[in-house]
Amino acid sequence: MISSFIEYEGISLFTESVGDPADPTVLLIMGATASGVWWPEEFCTMLAQQGLFVIRYDHRDTGASTSCEPGNINYKVEDLADDAIRVLNGYKKSSAHLVGMSLGGLLAQLVALKYPTRVQTLTMIASERLAAADPSMPGISPSVLEYHAQAGTLDWSDRETVVKYLIGAWKLLSGSAHQFDPALIGSMAEEDFARTPNLLTAFNHAQLQDPAEWCNRLQEIQHPALIIHGTEDIVLPYEHAAALHAELPNSRLLTLEGTGHELPRGDWADIVGAIVSRTRD
Repeated sequence: MISSFIEYEGISLFTESVGDPADPTVLLIMGATASGVWWPEEFCTMLAQQGLFVIRYDHRDTGASTSCEPGNINYKVEDLADDAIRVLNGYKKSSAHLVGMSLGGLLAQLVALKYPTRVQTLTMIASERLAAADPSMPGISPSVLEYHAQAGTLDWSDRETVVKYLIGAWKLLSGSAHQFDPALIGSMAEEDFARTPNLLTAFNHAQLQDPAEWCNRLQEIQHPALIIHGTEDIVLPYEHAAALHAELPNSRLLTLEGTGHELPRGDWADIVGAIVSRTRD
């Protein structure tokens, strides 16, 4: 992959791309606390081989992008959405197909609302509605919160400890449909550790608040949309996908039976095929 930094107003965003820049652009937007590393390079290459120019990037406070001090956030969710547009500007792309996972899917919705002419299609993987909090929707499993409660006791400067912790975190999120792949997750964890000055900065994302001005406006999004969700997601249970599909016009829903809050290799062919099909509508 070819890497470059996008610079603006003192902010630096680390990006990587694969494919022919003359092809239609896909911008991959990862979830909270996760850098672009967590879009597996092989997955990105699979998309590129289908005639797409693929960009992944590190959010603020992740990877090699600009970071705040831990616990001292100075930006909002809207700023992260603006960052996606700044990445496109840096690559001189007038528009793109957006593919977001988890928080990245919510950011894709926000970008489509704020910058409708910059979006061609949007895909949301393991995501939720850009909406006010809904107490009727199932929440994150307590097991996830319990696991991450140990984060404060770890030595985040120790590579082996951090990699083991991240492997355990992703294993917890995996479903029963596919065998967990510790080698794949471990290699991405190693890469994340190597590129990130202080991994604790990623936890700043926990301070982000819902962008109230943009909530409950899904009916305004008319772009072709694709929703991909596993039935064993313990972070954002499948009901979130059903609700998003019901409220988002012009959307399709791809259900991954037995998949969790993850991007397992066994689903890549189906996911890539669905994204490519939607980009050609």
